[in-house]
Order: sequence, then structure tokens, then C-alpha cells
Amino acid sequence: MNPQAFHDACEFVAGQDPVKAGIGTLSEKTLHAVLKHYFASSTDEHEIKIGRYVADIVGENGIIEIQTQGFDKLRNKLTEFLDCARVTVVYPIAQTKWLCWIDRETGHVTQKRKSPKTGTAFDAVFELYKIKQMLKHPNLTICLVLLELEEYRYLDGWSKDKKKGSSRCERMPVKLVDEIYLHSTKDYSGLIPKSLPMPFTTKDFAKAAKIRLRAAQVSLNILYDMGVVERVGKQGNAYLYEYI
Repeated sequence: MNPQAFHDACEFVAGQDPVKAGIGTLSEKTLHAVLKHYFASSTDEHEIKIGRYVADIVGENGIIEIQTQGFDKLRNKLTEFLDCARVTVVYPIAQTKWLCWIDRETGHVTQKRKSPKTGTAFDAVFELYKIKQMLKHPNLTICLVLLELEEYRYLDGWSKDKKKGSSRCERMPVKLVDEIYLHSTKDYSGLIPKSLPMPFTTKDFAKAAKIRLRAAQVSLNILYDMGVVERVGKQGNAYLYEYI
């Protein structure tokens, strides 16, 4: 982790002229662009064609793909990339989020307000589930990047205050907080909360991790498949789990 390099990437992207930067940058969101320049400051390593697909970064560390959402769209590309190189999939998570609202009619932007939600590695589990069958591949590494960021949203939602159901305009990274790499069984075992009883249920896991029950179910599904936990019995209709 290199906070200074991340700051430099933020400054570089903020100073870019999108017209001069080229067609690829015109449709590229700020968060994606910052992460790309953070993981590879040289543009010579950006947007490299590998087979039928274009990789975000190709360098001495292999292929790096930055995916802010929609891991299901990554499956075909990963299938091809993993056969020929090491691949790191980078997924950003807002550990701290500041919300700003934009009025489409007036262009007015509200002062930023801190979201009460704190992002964790478990925010990635629904995306990881979409490529669960690939997580054991020896060439694949997942990098969860925890950030402080500002999120700008339009006041165009269906609720009275127009916030619920609103559309996101942009996410502006402010600070790099942490990087979590998931490759080996040991790496995935690091996701298990230390305060869990033995054995434990999905509800126990949800409580210890401070996540919703559905997220706990998906997390344990992945951890079970990765060989991190095993089912050792049942408590009523609920499975009992233990670490392996």
C-alpha cells in the first residue's frame, strides 16, 4: 500500500483534460481512472489487448483488471486471461463515504455529509460470488481497495426528497485506507471474525461480522467452497460451521 502514490494518482487524474486524454478517458469514471494510474503510473501499460479482450493494465505483475461493479461481466475475459498470465482483479470499497447531492435543474451541489455506513471487505461478497468457480485458480488474486471517497448523486429519485432510487453521477476518491489481497486459503480465512463461537451458525457469523444475514450466507458459501470452513452438523435447520 502506498498512500502517497495514490494521492499522486488522484492529482494526476484531476488535472487531466478529457479532450486531450483521448476517447478511452472520455467514458472512464474518475474512480476507475485513479485506480488505474495508482496500480500503473505509466500509460504504456494501460489498455493492452490480450487475445479478444483489452486489459486495463499489463505489466511486470501480470494483468490487472479494475472492476467497480458487475463481476458477472468479467467471466469471459477472466477465462481467457487466466490461461496465459497472473491476474489481479481490483475492487474498490468505500470504507468512508461523503455524500453530495446535485440538483439537475439548477446545478446546485449540496455540502458533503458523511454516510453512517462503514464499508468492509464483506461489501465485495456478492460480486465475488459471481466468479466463485474461478476464485481457486492459482493465477487469480483479488485486491479489495478500501477508500475514503466523495459520492455525487442526482436528486432524481422516486421518494419525496428525491434521494431514494437516485442515480449516481460520480465517485471521487479522497484517501487510500487499506488493501486486502485474497489469493490463498489463508488469505480468505482472514475474513472470519475473531469473536465467533465454535461451532457457529450463519446468524452467529452475521452478528460477529456486523453484516446482514444474506451477506453472511453468501460469505459462508464462498468460504466453504474455498475450504476455509466446514459443516459439522446442524442446529435445527441451520448448518453449524467450524474453521478448518
